Amino acid sequence: MNTQYRNKPAITWWGFLSLVLPLTIASNALAEDDRDWLKSETQRQLEGCRIESHSGVQLHTPDGIGHYKALWTRDYYYMVKYAGDLMDLNEVKRAIEFILSGQREDGCIPDRVKADGTPIYSPGGESNPLADHALDNGAFLALVACEYVNRSGDIGFFRKIESKVKNGLDQTLRADNGLVYNDPKNPECVYGFTDIVIKTGHLLFSSLLYHKACEEMAAIGAKTNSKHVADYRKRARLIEENIGILSDEKTGMFFAADQDCKQIDIWGSAYAHEVGLVPEEQAKRIAQYFIDHWDSVVQHGQVRHLTGEETWERLFLARKAGEYQNGAYWSTPLPWVVPVIAKIDPDRARQMLEDTIEYFKANGVAECINGDYRKVPNFVVGITNLYGARKGHYPNLREK
Repeated sequence: MNTQYRNKPAITWWGFLSLVLPLTIASNALAEDDRDWLKSETQRQLEGCRIESHSGVQLHTPDGIGHYKALWTRDYYYMVKYAGDLMDLNEVKRAIEFILSGQREDGCIPDRVKADGTPIYSPGGESNPLADHALDNGAFLALVACEYVNRSGDIGFFRKIESKVKNGLDQTLRADNGLVYNDPKNPECVYGFTDIVIKTGHLLFSSLLYHKACEEMAAIGAKTNSKHVADYRKRARLIEENIGILSDEKTGMFFAADQDCKQIDIWGSAYAHEVGLVPEEQAKRIAQYFIDHWDSVVQHGQVRHLTGEETWERLFLARKAGEYQNGAYWSTPLPWVVPVIAKIDPDRARQMLEDTIEYFKANGVAECINGDYRKVPNFVVGITNLYGARKGHYPNLREK
């Protein structure tokens, strides 16, 4: 049963004042015990997922009990991005080098690297990969490298690895208009949290990640006098100019792709706002879409990829409707969904965080849920992104 948005009583004088007080004051309604639990649980899962590689590098696996014996590039970015204050930056640096040690000769960044050092380039099983590689891993590697540099100030490390990181970005297939492109006749895997989905043509989420990666590479490159700054900015600008071809004028949302799976992308539409490619009026339309479709996209504070009971049109692997990436609800997108909803309804945005915390306290952290369905207990990104959503949206609640 979906978690319903709780109706508010008639507005009192104090209620009226609360509407005009700054959000930073209202945000204190997030209970102290919830904040303490969230930080403690994030720390516990981050510690539980650490394993040691063959070379002594500490790796963070996707689950908080270390079952998956590999370091996933996309998962690691989210951990560092949203909970990097709880991580050892020297370990982060060595883990980035560990991923880069598996870079293919053509520049392809691994989807994951096993603890024994073996790189795997595509989602899927080691012996039965879904494709040749994943289109997002170049951007994810660039993003985690930039996140490390921004947190540590280690400009020297950026200089050392920039050429490899740029090669990873260069390897990503893009159309002449700058958007990341997936060939319908020979599709690769796309955004890692929809990697079983065959989206083709111009891609939304992959292009947004690429844009953000280029922007961050340009910003750090400007500090190091990198010769590639103008190129990074040009790549980002092309995406800014052309991302509108994926916009749905009727709703203000974005389509996931423009060939296979030309469907409204719930996560991606909110992320377009997160990376700064959505004007204010469109951001409010995206927020309103969430509110208008609340019971079909939100459950216990967590969010589906698609609206209602819709399922993806084309898949690498069959999944039942309502399960996994084909209709379950995830906490992963909360760091960019919560802020866009807060533009028009900050109470509802805060309620998402409270509902997710309440659910995880009662049932444990999971990768995704739907009613009685739960997948991957102790899913680390599920909690790091919730932790990041709370910190990012309510800055006054950051621990000192």
